[in-house]
Amino acid sequence: MADNSLQERIQANWKQLSGSVRQEWGKLTHNDVEQIRGQFETLAGKIQERYGVTKAEASKQIEQWADRMRSHQPKHPGGDTQAN
Repeated sequence: MADNSLQERIQANWKQLSGSVRQEWGKLTHNDVEQIRGQFETLAGKIQERYGVTKAEASKQIEQWADRMRSHQPKHPGGDTQAN
């Protein structure tokens, strides 16, 4: 099971992340994504169902996907920015 911070990030950003979810797991239908609504456990269950993987494997895939998403986010203002 994912840590609470990962679950919270997925829930808080679900609208933005849902397109990426469909790209990552192409077997998930539009209705699947609508049903998931940012719920980690539901996402893991849908991946299990559509891909025939274990719950642990589904969770691992979600965590790896979330790490990739996090690494592609733009830096927040006031972070590691250089002065002009």
